[in-house]
Amino acid sequence: MPTPSPEIQAFASGFPVTLMHASVSVAMLFAATAIYVLLTPHREITLIRQGNAAAAVSLAGVMVGLAIPLAYSLKASTTLIELALWGASTVVVQLLIFRLVDLVLHGLPRRIQEGEMAAAAMLVGAKLSTALIIAASVAA
Repeated sequence: MPTPSPEIQAFASGFPVTLMHASVSVAMLFAATAIYVLLTPHREITLIRQGNAAAAVSLAGVMVGLAIPLAYSLKASTTLIELALWGASTVVVQLLIFRLVDLVLHGLPRRIQEGEMAAAAMLVGAKLSTALIIAASVAA
């Protein structure tokens, strides 16, 4: 039987690592999203089930805002331990910043609960901008 090409060998050895890194990152994303939902004054999932589009936009922004630094953590990491350390640290910082944004823009979470899209858009903008800054700091 002929020896597989170097490309096939590289794929065979690299693909399991890719799956493991992606799995760890997605698990961190879901865990961080769950923590965020627990920290917010309103219940996004309940609001979304009731058809509150502002809550859906806000939670989607949170998830993207958490995913951006996690993606840069993936890029900066060469091992699973590095990924876990970078990922966990960026998630913790991001959750703290998200909470500060909610406190500074103190009326916006209540307005999201009432379904105001303008409030959701403002929170998403603030959270994505902080996500980009955190991600850039990982890449530096």
